Amino acid sequence: MVHRDIGGADLPAPPSVVFAALTNADARAAWMPPSGMTGHFEWFDVRPGGGYRMVLAYDDPAHPGKTEANTDVTDVRFVAVDPPHRIVEEVDFVSDDPQYAGTMTMTWSLESAPFGTRVSIIADNVPDGISSADHATAFAATLANLKHHVSGG
Repeated sequence: MVHRDIGGADLPAPPSVVFAALTNADARAAWMPPSGMTGHFEWFDVRPGGGYRMVLAYDDPAHPGKTEANTDVTDVRFVAVDPPHRIVEEVDFVSDDPQYAGTMTMTWSLESAPFGTRVSIIADNVPDGISSADHATAFAATLANLKHHVSGG
């Protein structure tokens, strides 16, 4: 298990708009899946102590998933929801593979900037089965989707 500064993005929208995109189930389902995946929530409750279950499916049916043949499922708990600056989530992968065991903590930070909002993501206790390169690639795509979403795309 490791700590990773996954990176960030400069988004052309104020923190309140970006925060709304992070805390609205329909918005998050639209932008969160990285390239090559689609996703949906089985449930979503955005408050400390709440959380969600997200099901992500690879567009390529031959791509192996963490949960099933080509599916990744995560159970997430919101630890902190501090509008419009920070969200802390505890993420568990639904998987029988010990490489994905453990609880990963994701911290989304939003800072007001002249261009809009600087979003930063830090992951702690990343399971060994998630390589640094794969994590960075997935979140670069996710942040690009978020940028597109808050830009009105």
